[in-house]
Order: sequence, then C-alpha cells, then structure tokens
Amino acid sequence: MDPAYGDIALPIHLSTTFERDADGRYSRGYEYSRDDNPNRHELESALTALEGGADAAAFASGSAAAMTLFQALRPGDRVIVSEDCYWGVRQMLDRIFVPWGLDVTYADTSSAEELARSAQSGARLIFIETPSNPQLKITDIRKAARIAKTCGAVLACDNTAATPVLQRPLDLGADISIHSTTKYISGHHDAMGGALVTRRQSELWKAIRFAQKYCGCIPSPFASWLTVRAMPSLRQRMLAQSETARKLAQELSRHSGVQAVLHPFLPSHEGHAVAQAQMRAGGALFSFLVAGNEQRAMRVAANVRVFKRATSFGGPESLIEHRASVEAPGTKTPPNLLRLAIGLEEPQTLIDDLVQALDRS
Repeated sequence: MDPAYGDIALPIHLSTTFERDADGRYSRGYEYSRDDNPNRHELESALTALEGGADAAAFASGSAAAMTLFQALRPGDRVIVSEDCYWGVRQMLDRIFVPWGLDVTYADTSSAEELARSAQSGARLIFIETPSNPQLKITDIRKAARIAKTCGAVLACDNTAATPVLQRPLDLGADISIHSTTKYISGHHDAMGGALVTRRQSELWKAIRFAQKYCGCIPSPFASWLTVRAMPSLRQRMLAQSETARKLAQELSRHSGVQAVLHPFLPSHEGHAVAQAQMRAGGALFSFLVAGNEQRAMRVAANVRVFKRATSFGGPESLIEHRASVEAPGTKTPPNLLRLAIGLEEPQTLIDDLVQALDRS
C-alpha cells in the first residue's frame, strides 16, 4: 500500500531523478533511479522477505544477476558450477569469464562425492542449480553447504525452477539464492528480470551491490512493478502448476512413446529422495525423453495443439521446447529431450494434447 495516498495497488514511479531538499539532502530516500527507485525497492524488499534473507538485489534479467555475481569475484578465483546448469550461464562463463580470468570447473553436483572431490582444491564460489535445467538433476543443498563451508567457498543456488514456494536454499545453508524473476515470480511472460538474495551481509555482497549501482544492469520501474504485482499469486500458481506437472509426468511415464520422464517427484528419478527432503513439490518444469531419435522428438513438438512451441517458462501458457536445437554445438542435452513448462490449463487438456502428439509422431 502506498502510505502517501492509501493505494491498494502500488503506483509506478517512472522518474529517473528525484528532487533534493533545499538544504541539499534527499530526505525522501531517492536520488537517481539507477541507484534506487521506489518500485525496485518494493521488489527487493518483497524478494528478501520471500526467501528469508538479509537483502536482495534486482537486475534486468536472470543472466544479469548471474553475471554480477561472477563479476564480483576476481581473476584467478576458482568457481565450481553444476554441469547441467542453464546453457546461457555456461556460455557466459566459457566465453566471457574464463577469458577474463575465472578458473571454472564443471561438476555433477547431484553427486555429493563428486562435488567434494572437486572442492578439495578449494574454491571461492560453488554455483549449483537444483532442480537443474533441462535435465532436472537434484543437488543436495545441505550437503553442498557443508562442502562449501569446509573449503571456504560461498554457496550460490539457482532457485528459479523451484522458487521459494517449493524450496528455500538459504534455510538449507546456501549463502545466495539466484532467480530469473522472468519465470515464475513475474509469472506472466511479460516482465524480464533477475535477482540475488543473500543470507547475510558480506564483503562479496557489498561488491555485488556496488556493481549493481555503477554498472547499471537494473530492472525498469515498469518491470519491477509488474513483478511485484504478480507475487501475491505466486504460491497459488506454483502449487497448481506443480500438481498439473506431476499428473502429466505420471501419465507420460506410462506411454509407450516415452523413453524416460525427468521429474524429481517421480520415484524413478535418481534424485527423488533428496528432492522430497528439500522441496515441497516437484515443480512445474520437467523434461522427457522421446522413444526414438531427434527427428521424432521434433515431430512430437510440431504436433502439439495446446502447448506453445517457445522458450522460457513460468507463465500461464504451457510451453514445449526441443532444448538441444536451441543450445550451441557441444550441448550435453540429449537430442531426444523435450522440455515442458506447465501453465495453468486444465490437466486433462494438456495430457490429451501430448498423448495425441506422441501417437501421431
């Protein structure tokens, strides 16, 4: 609520600059919108509360949030990263930050043993993504936090797919939680954004805040406003979308045209026990492997009628994507994998659509 006027819906503050007092102070708290803005302040306050953190920094995209985290490190620092992380993060590291001087090691962080072996040489940052995108691998956040503490690393967890509704990394020992707010938090396919949320104030966090202010990768007031507007419905959306995804995953697991379903709350998933221990539900993003080759997977995607063939996830419309074809050469994504982003349609409508697409392919 706006305390000045009692608005139930927050207004949008588009001004790029704010007036000084006669004595030169900024008693109303704002000077220049790159530094801070009322809409961004509301967004960061809401994200801090949602994750149970000490502070949050909002950015123009999830990639900008990740970039700022890596930028706050120093050349020569070692970073351990989930092997099945978002492809854009891997491209960013390999093509920008490795040449810049970061020492990057990719590891299967779903194996605590492999992560511990990778950390024996020390690290400044451990960057995990759980559930991972697009293969839905599960990393045990508690174990990763203990490993990070042992080697003196900061543990950052990409919590985009689960959101704080289903998983709370900071409560499980992570130091920083990362979001592409473009996805479920904004929830409508209409607002680009990203965020970092910290469990405690630190020198690294000061460096992140400094980069946010002076490098300017910030969300617009309108994008901030759209994201805050969507947040009151986040819990209901996530629970509904996750339940539909669970039903669809179960149905797909019984179809003869499906080789495997990658959904962390299916008992067949190798990370099932860990997922159940640290997540409230399995989420609304999952993948499946079509029985056959890449061409058959592409035909399945071409034959859907309700699903939209589009990238991203988190909105009310259900999306399907052949991930390997949108990732660069050398991707580790199986060629017969299709990623599903479940929206708010009726579960049976989505089940019928995928069944007919599989049967026709």
